[in-house]
Amino acid sequence: MPQHLEIEFKNMLTKDEFNRLLTSFKLTEVNFHEQTNHYFDTADFALKNVGSGLRIREVQNRFECTLKEPAVGIGLTETTDLLSKDVVQSILTGSSVLHAVEVEKRLHALKIDPQDLQILGTLFTKRAEIEYEGGLLVFDHSHYADTNDYELEYEVTDEATGKVIFEKLLKHHLIPIRPADKKIARFMSAVNKKRG
Repeated sequence: MPQHLEIEFKNMLTKDEFNRLLTSFKLTEVNFHEQTNHYFDTADFALKNVGSGLRIREVQNRFECTLKEPAVGIGLTETTDLLSKDVVQSILTGSSVLHAVEVEKRLHALKIDPQDLQILGTLFTKRAEIEYEGGLLVFDHSHYADTNDYELEYEVTDEATGKVIFEKLLKHHLIPIRPADKKIARFMSAVNKKRG
């Protein structure tokens, strides 16, 4: 089953902090790629209510459907299916349901009918990734619902060691600890605020 455990630390950044980190790590436009996340839930937020999130991500010519669920213990369990561009287009226009076999199995286990899913909206991210101290350091500039935000993520395999390294990095760059909600939560908050 295409699943893996995700352990990551996230910190919100100001635009200035983000730019200072890019300078420090010698990152420029060429280090970034663009990705698009389309978020889904049911009308009564059945996924949100069980602490889960569902997205289809487009990166270059790769299309992934990923369900994130709370893992036993720490982190999140991700279940991912690769989709074709045509299938994604039919999902986004509402003419098709997921066609994501492994994700649909997990949805059924959560007692959620894939046919009840609807698109919540889209978030665009410019992302750069570098190896750092045994983990993956991720620099994200996201745009959604008239909002820009900046975030630093650190993906690791060991939570305790990763936390020490990440907090040391923030301290070294004089960046306060500002825990970040998941992108889908920030997206929903901005959408609800925009709607009034």
